[in-house]
Amino acid sequence: QVHLVESGGGLVQAGGSLRLSCAASGRSFTDYTMGWFRQAPGKEREFVSSMHFSWSGGITYYGDSVKGRFTISRDNAKNTVYLQMNLLKPEDTAVYYCAADVRRVGEEYEVDYWGQGTQVTVSS
Repeated sequence: QVHLVESGGGLVQAGGSLRLSCAASGRSFTDYTMGWFRQAPGKEREFVSSMHFSWSGGITYYGDSVKGRFTISRDNAKNTVYLQMNLLKPEDTAVYYCAADVRRVGEEYEVDYWGQGTQVTVSS
């Protein structure tokens, strides 16, 4: 069992930055791929980023809408994954969810564990 707790959401002006954190507990942190998803009101949950653990360094993936602006990272010693969000836009407004055991299956994603979500609001 894996327990995920997000933090770091809030209100920011367009062009600003936020860093989300996700603390994981349970199984060894290095066992699984960590990721972030988001869901805006009236929209489906959207893949944001994921990071597969590797002793030589993490392998990262990003959704097209956040490439070049968001950066995922992880601190294995702290069992924490981060999402640095720069150049935020009003369309980035959503509830952001941390995810563990992320698997891509074709064009879809399967996730075994979800955090409770943290609200990010970007004002114009």
